[in-house]
Parts: sequence; C-alpha cells; structure tokens
Amino acid sequence: MNINKTVFVKSVASKRDFPGDIKKQILFAGKSNVGKSSTINAIVGRKNFARVSAKPGKTVFVNLFDVDNTCWLVDLPGYGFSLTSEAERQRYSKLIDEYLADQGCKAARIYIIVDARHQPTNNDCSMVEYARACNLPMTIIANKIDKLKPSQIQPSIDLIRETLELTEEDKIIPFSAEKGTNRGLVIDDIKKAVTE
Repeated sequence: MNINKTVFVKSVASKRDFPGDIKKQILFAGKSNVGKSSTINAIVGRKNFARVSAKPGKTVFVNLFDVDNTCWLVDLPGYGFSLTSEAERQRYSKLIDEYLADQGCKAARIYIIVDARHQPTNNDCSMVEYARACNLPMTIIANKIDKLKPSQIQPSIDLIRETLELTEEDKIIPFSAEKGTNRGLVIDDIKKAVTE
C-alpha cells in the first residue's frame, strides 16, 4: 500500500452515499480546531490535499479518500467548537453517529487527534469512549508537538493518557503536522491496521 497514492473520491452528506464496498477504513476524528486536515495532508505527503481553513469547522461532510485501491481514508467532521450554526453542528454530529453506526464494522482503526499543548476536552474524552463502545481499534495522535519545548512533550503525553483514561496498550503518537514529525510512525501504524 502506497500512502502517497491517495485520491479524493467524494464528500458525503447522507447515508445513501456511504461506501458500499468491503474495503477496510481508516477513520480520522478530532475537534474542529485541532489541525485534522493538516494532519491528513502531512500523512499523505501533500500540502493542500484535505482543505485547511483558518476558521474551525470547515469539514462539515464525511470526506472519503481512496488509498492506493487498498482502503478508505475517512475524514470525519470536526466535533466541538466551530464557527458554524448550532443547527449545522447538530446535522454533522448526527452524520458522524450515522456513519459510525453504519460503517464502523469496516474500520481498521480510528485516529483521534488531540492538541498536545492542552488537556484533552470533554469532547475528546467522549470520542474515545464512543470508540471503545463501538470496539473500534484506536490510536491517539498528539498534534502540534512542534509548539512545545522538548521537556514538555512527555508530561503532555502523560496528561493526555491520564485524561483520556488510556491503558498502557493504547497508543499515543506525538506528531507535528507542520514539521512532519513521526509521519513514518503513523504510516506504519496505518499499514499494520489495514493488513491485520
């Protein structure tokens, strides 16, 4: 599987457009201003692949990308704070629920992206609990470590692990979408998830 051979297929706004095949799926979730699109861009090695916006809440659909005809990379709408209306937030929150209920069985792994600079939010905790309830294998990506001093990284990882109530087996990957730090670790983790 060549992660660089990732192509955008479509944006999905309703259940009728969910993937109908049996390909495994790699899901990406995170709060609206955590840098989810930038993280996806860094992983696939293209700057302007997933749309990045200065305004939180830009991803309001489920965006589907085909990875080398091997699996789906699924960009879920950001949760929590965004500059969209309350009605719009409710719409895409419902869309996330419907997608996971319908397609969750195909998920090889869900990557929950958190901000390494801050304690995870209640929404982050809820997403982890949701993943557990759905028996979704998960990896936490602690983004924006380039904004921390080297001495701050491990305490930040420890706080994330404690707040999200992760076990020692639950994986956290310190990451920088801006610098590409640990991109290889994420790619290896994706490949392992797809082949297991």
